[in-house]
Amino acid sequence: MTRTALVVRGGWDGHHPVEATELFLPFLRDSGFDVTVEEDPQVYADADRMAATDLVLQSVTMSQASNEAVRGLRDAVAAGTGLAGWHGGIADSFRASSDYLQLVGGQFATHPSKHPDEVHGDQTDNYLDYTVEITDLGRRHEITAGIDDFRLTTEQYWVLHDDLIDVLATTTHPVQPYHPWHRPITSPAVWTRDWGQGRVFVSTPGHSLDVLQDANVRTIIERGILWAAR
Repeated sequence: MTRTALVVRGGWDGHHPVEATELFLPFLRDSGFDVTVEEDPQVYADADRMAATDLVLQSVTMSQASNEAVRGLRDAVAAGTGLAGWHGGIADSFRASSDYLQLVGGQFATHPSKHPDEVHGDQTDNYLDYTVEITDLGRRHEITAGIDDFRLTTEQYWVLHDDLIDVLATTTHPVQPYHPWHRPITSPAVWTRDWGQGRVFVSTPGHSLDVLQDANVRTIIERGILWAAR
């Protein structure tokens, strides 16, 4: 039986929501999904359409969503619709909505920068070389099984989160003399969340197209999409 995937994209252009989601549309179709694309999260307020949706793949950084849209997304996930995404497209969406933040379970706080002598005033100021470390749970989980710790040079997300997420991978922000914190901070880098009858999947790597095409990141996202879908 064909499943339905709703791709919702938009928000801040710096995360290339159109180009980034286009990378995964062939995978969705090859995996048996009937795919539709929307450029406005207000679609979440359409209860009938959401009830018929098996997966929401969201790439909407910042932006806004109405109370009705957020309520519709929450209700759909609780009823079994999967929600998946990467980077700011899911972990930095709809900052003004506490109900959305509770649904996802983690929120972007910052991405620490390079040494002040190395910054140039563009996005690369926040591109750090760091390790994504697979957790013990992640080594057993179908999304990340068989993937070893790997390195990336991109934004390293510092995430505020709760204890209802299942963390499959982490990344640690070291202490630097030019930053104000005094001990290393470990943030979830890949996590899942059970919500009612539904599932949520989040990968914080995914800032740019080259990161999404990294073999490890792409494998994790593709597996996460399938895991989340009803």
